[in-house]
Amino acid sequence: MAAGLPVPEPGPGQVRVRVAASVVHPVDLMIRAGRFPAPLPAGLPYVPGWDVVGTVDAVGPSVGDLTADDDVIGFSPWLRTTVGAHAEYVVLEAAWLTAAPTGIPASEAATLPTNGLAAAQALDLLALPTGSSVLVTGAAGQVGGFTLALARVAGLHATGIAGADDREFVESQGAAFVPRSDDPIAAAPGSFDAVVDLALIGPSLMELVRDEGGYVAASPPLRPEPVRGIRTFALDVLPDSSRLGELVKLVESGDLPLRVAGVYSFADAATAHNRLAQGGVRGGVVIVP
Repeated sequence: MAAGLPVPEPGPGQVRVRVAASVVHPVDLMIRAGRFPAPLPAGLPYVPGWDVVGTVDAVGPSVGDLTADDDVIGFSPWLRTTVGAHAEYVVLEAAWLTAAPTGIPASEAATLPTNGLAAAQALDLLALPTGSSVLVTGAAGQVGGFTLALARVAGLHATGIAGADDREFVESQGAAFVPRSDDPIAAAPGSFDAVVDLALIGPSLMELVRDEGGYVAASPPLRPEPVRGIRTFALDVLPDSSRLGELVKLVESGDLPLRVAGVYSFADAATAHNRLAQGGVRGGVVIVP
């Protein structure tokens, strides 16, 4: 809990979660530094943090299935709520949460919700039939790694663009590897059914997509205009407890790998922020109370 803030009380449809672990995201660094490109609500302090794994501590009216002492996982859509999970307690909509994976440490499970759902929603937007080919840029990042794994589970043929040091990880997810230094556009025009551009390479990648294919940009301002019948989408990750529940099952079965770059205490949050800011992080930067 941030110093001096009261313990929040859950309202209708909400639960209070005692936080066991959360994750630091690049957006948290931008907000802290005052560099976030969109206006945020007035009124400090902000408590940052999206992902949460923890235990239900109190239940508001009309919650449904969740009860005190349930272990849960989910995320706060922070840009809509400014309700942050980097606190000892966080109040969230019960509909945003699902049962935490069993047998998985909270510090690992915390890397799943936001980035796992972003990957799932990217592939859900594309709705590619089994056997389709998809190119993923930023393939060794957190969203990229989940996208490769979910593509494999869905029977898609994935190709991942990543740094040379990431070949082993990309191939471990059943994907073909293309080093970031190569020019994929020169090598393979029109050769993919879809592209998921997580590295912000941009609309030039549309040249790699066949006519009537699909393209997912990493955020709404980056979505290109459709050409050649290509459907274009943008990621805007939203809580989805049932979809997250499916991802939890894939984690429990070992089909969805969780990667942790480091675990830091809340008291050492500044070090965690600095670690992420240095770049080149592979896996989640996790903070725990």
